[in-house]
Amino acid sequence: MDEHQVIEWLLEGDVSIQYQVHRDLLGNDRKDLQDRIAHEGWGKRFLSERKSNGHWGLAFYQPKWTSTHYTLLDLRNLCLSPNNEVVKETIELTINTCKAADGGIRLGPSTSEHSDVCVNGMFLNYASYFNTDGDKLRSMIDSILREIMPDGGFNCRTTRSGAVHSSLHTTLSVLEGLLEFQKAGYVYRARDIQRARKSSEEFILLHKLFLSDHTGEVIRKEFLKMPYPNRWKYDILRALDYFQYAGSKWDERMNPAIQVLQKKRNKNCTWNLQAKHPGKEHFEMEKAGKPSRWNTLRAMRVLEYFKIENHDQKK
Repeated sequence: MDEHQVIEWLLEGDVSIQYQVHRDLLGNDRKDLQDRIAHEGWGKRFLSERKSNGHWGLAFYQPKWTSTHYTLLDLRNLCLSPNNEVVKETIELTINTCKAADGGIRLGPSTSEHSDVCVNGMFLNYASYFNTDGDKLRSMIDSILREIMPDGGFNCRTTRSGAVHSSLHTTLSVLEGLLEFQKAGYVYRARDIQRARKSSEEFILLHKLFLSDHTGEVIRKEFLKMPYPNRWKYDILRALDYFQYAGSKWDERMNPAIQVLQKKRNKNCTWNLQAKHPGKEHFEMEKAGKPSRWNTLRAMRVLEYFKIENHDQKK
């Protein structure tokens, strides 16, 4: 397939894919497509799993992938309309009933004192996207910013096992949340957030997105796989997609990850879903080992944003 045929193939997918293809690759922000996400396809299926108590799964964070938390993250990544009242109601319910003593969102009854900074970052991401009252997110911002580490990033294990080095997993989740908070127009602690974003982005770039800054070796082979949904786990495509969404300037330290991404492209110009995180899901969007519209869309918008063509260089 050539690029035009790949676009046509993408547009045969779920309406959430269609919407993002038009917005990110064709330059048309088709709000009519976005409005359909709640009423058909994957968006409708996710929304139909909501319980009468306002939650998905058993509770906010139980069980993992079918919980309220990860379902809301999935709906945000589908680009469901930010004005969806069902989702806004659940976010409000969570804020009112799941606040921890440190100002973040607790994962369950046994974690009333401390929240998890990685989960807080993800919560901030979808709560900001769905236009939650900014005043109700301030304690979460305070909680997140208290946990920035000396190397510039974040690690959810600091309050559990005394981690002294930032985690790429946690740092990216926090970055996505802080970015969405600012994109939503909230101005609370804007300078502090900008400093945290800058240092966290530098932490990722220092590692060239997946390499040890000490040895130059691959930190984890899993970082080079491209699962979807990402959940809380880091990988290079998710990181590159963050940088394009943030409007970042090209940095040569992104190049090793770009080269890996290009090598993973199929001969027909698509990208596969290489892996899936184990665990029960509401339903399966795509099959591992097969061409993936999610990964193809995300890879294409990264390469388009940074104006990278073929397999070797930036334009």
